Amino acid sequence: MPPASRLSRRVTYTAAGLVLLLVAANSARAQATTAKPTTARPRDARTTRDARIADSLLALMTLDEKLGQLTQSPAGYGQTGPTVDAAGERDVRAGRVGSFLSLYGADVTRKMQRVAVEESRLHIPLIFGYDVIHGMRTIFPIPLGEAASFDSAAAYRSTRIAATEGAAMGLHWTFAPMVDVARDARWGRIMEGAGEDPYLGSVMASARVRGFQGDGLRTPTSLMATAKHFAAYGAAEAGRDYNVANVGERSMWEVYLPPFEAAVRAGVGSFMASFNEIDGTPAHASHWLLTEVLRDRWKFDGLLVSDWTGVQELLNHGIAKDPATAARRALGAGVDMEMSSTLYRSTLAAEVKAGRFPIARVNEAVRRVLLAKAALGLFDDPYRKVDVARERSDILTPANRTAAREIGRESIVLLTNRNVGSNPALPLRKDVRTLAVIGPLADDARSAIGAWSGAGRAEDAISVLAGIHRALPEARVLHVRGASIDTVSTAGFAEAERAARDADAVLLVLGERGDMTGEATSRASLELPGSQLALAQAVVHAAGQGKPVVAVLMNGRPLAVQWLADSTSALVESWYLGVEHGNALADVLFGDVAPSGKLPVTFPRVTGQVPIYYAHRNTGRPADPNNHYTSKYIDEPETPLFPFGHGLSYTTFGYADLRPSSSSIRPGDSLGVSFTVTNTGQREGTEVVQLYLKHDAASVTRPVRELARFSRLTLRPGESRTVRFTLRPEDMSFLDLDLRRVVEPGSLTLFAGGSSAAALESHLTLDGPTRVLAPVPPRMR
Repeated sequence: MPPASRLSRRVTYTAAGLVLLLVAANSARAQATTAKPTTARPRDARTTRDARIADSLLALMTLDEKLGQLTQSPAGYGQTGPTVDAAGERDVRAGRVGSFLSLYGADVTRKMQRVAVEESRLHIPLIFGYDVIHGMRTIFPIPLGEAASFDSAAAYRSTRIAATEGAAMGLHWTFAPMVDVARDARWGRIMEGAGEDPYLGSVMASARVRGFQGDGLRTPTSLMATAKHFAAYGAAEAGRDYNVANVGERSMWEVYLPPFEAAVRAGVGSFMASFNEIDGTPAHASHWLLTEVLRDRWKFDGLLVSDWTGVQELLNHGIAKDPATAARRALGAGVDMEMSSTLYRSTLAAEVKAGRFPIARVNEAVRRVLLAKAALGLFDDPYRKVDVARERSDILTPANRTAAREIGRESIVLLTNRNVGSNPALPLRKDVRTLAVIGPLADDARSAIGAWSGAGRAEDAISVLAGIHRALPEARVLHVRGASIDTVSTAGFAEAERAARDADAVLLVLGERGDMTGEATSRASLELPGSQLALAQAVVHAAGQGKPVVAVLMNGRPLAVQWLADSTSALVESWYLGVEHGNALADVLFGDVAPSGKLPVTFPRVTGQVPIYYAHRNTGRPADPNNHYTSKYIDEPETPLFPFGHGLSYTTFGYADLRPSSSSIRPGDSLGVSFTVTNTGQREGTEVVQLYLKHDAASVTRPVRELARFSRLTLRPGESRTVRFTLRPEDMSFLDLDLRRVVEPGSLTLFAGGSSAAALESHLTLDGPTRVLAPVPPRMR
């Protein structure tokens, strides 16, 4: 291996510096042991150059330096923000760190990058990663809320802005999107994904990946995206975070894996392993999942990172007797970079030297880290044009706030809207004289930005109360907290009741505090926490008849709110909408914009119904109210409070003329589907039109219906439009008994409407031999 003196002391990552590096590396090529390229992508000049950089650096590196590249260290946090202490700087100089997480800010990232490229032996730049989940400084709706827009363009737009802001603050890599399908609302991290449906989840996963990565990773406004958590993290048993996922092989391939495959097809740069085990093997140690599925089946050639201490946690899982075993199992399964813990760095050198772990696997992982850095352009410009001026100019701009407001409007779901007198409760009149705004979340700007809010600040956010004041500058607004989220105290009820009696209209703002969803926030109960339900009951009683009492939810998961749905004038799901929460909500409440959101997840009547989702399979005894011995409850209906896809508008829509392009096709053919949608109300509105299909009979049981297509459609009063979709063979396929993807002969039922409860249906026949679209996948083990 050539001594460091053969390299310039300060390598400049230009063409000249690259040549110097390559010359030094080539002199040692015969002595180096490097991993072979694993990429299946076409090799253009850029990828060839990146590979030469990676291979040349591998030839120069010591084993300790290689393990340093596989180590991601967490930043600290000081009075001025993220920071790295003296020990961390020493690790960078010594080549013991390849990446930092949660280190952002133009000054501090430039400082640490300077240490890496000017003071370490091989001058390899660092990669800075962070959880940019739904915005960096401009915070957008939580991903579950944004999924309620059913608008992939909105998801692309928000992640494009988030990437631009994150990159301006020195980041290269985001640990997003989370693409876990989640069907148990008790799980706190349901707020980070797109809900319960694999098709919607796949569409949003693709959009978010493309938004984060923009026009290419080398552009200075891009972030490398991470598809997480691989896989089935959303199936945590009992909704308890980090728990076992008891998932069958068919469910893995049909429900939990499709959004991850969509992320691969969208070009995602990295994956993150999940905390859970699957069928006895933790994901961080699953060669089947991380290598056979991800790399061999899907041909993913990017970087795979652990979750926080995920490698170390193999000890707690009980599949490793010591840290060295845990490191061997994780790296051997396919985890390239270790986040937070340091088992790779502290144990694997000895394991390699003793012949207990192959150096080829270390080299393969290091090569992927280096290729990721090259793909991001860090060997050309390790600072990626980041400076304080750009940081100030690119974040929280008026245009970004406008985008947050517009996407927030689309994310709001109108759940119920009853008449008060002769008119619907919503929209509220702008000439209302006195409005009571009651509830513990009404003036909570911190909760408005939700969990995983990047570098967002509460002072940037518009609370519900602030949005009401802006929308109604002349009105008398009576604000009363009324109840606590944390206790069952009724101390504020009397004041709330007085406000309700004195007001012309009442707005109840209820739900969960922003820190009650996200990681490690599983709840055993989905009812309103604290004394909020009792507050709502007292306020509705005090308000009396003839006065609109509108309930607005702020939450990161479906809640069991049967009483609110039955007893208030209107019920609105607002999620956590980000920095423009109050403004976006006011736009909808007062009718400047009609609501258009649809639920991306089913709402239960009571917690005991969970998990509940629309695409369930039938039993041999489907629920029948006239037959006691059928699949139902004796104390609650088996149906949800609100089904997947539900959402009202300030107008109404009619569906008609659902027609397949042919009444009979051969398995493997595509199919056109059309239907007519009419705005049957009195104002313009946007409807999310939805097409579902059902296999009437098949060789294996199938869901009662599956979402196949959706689209947002804006119509004027009285306007009709024909919606046309094309279903591909893949849309009509499923996994047979051998897990081959096939299209079988038989009959299909199509459903079109505004939710998963759509009643308009049509039928067609698939006539001919079974068509095999894909062979048997690698079997779970």
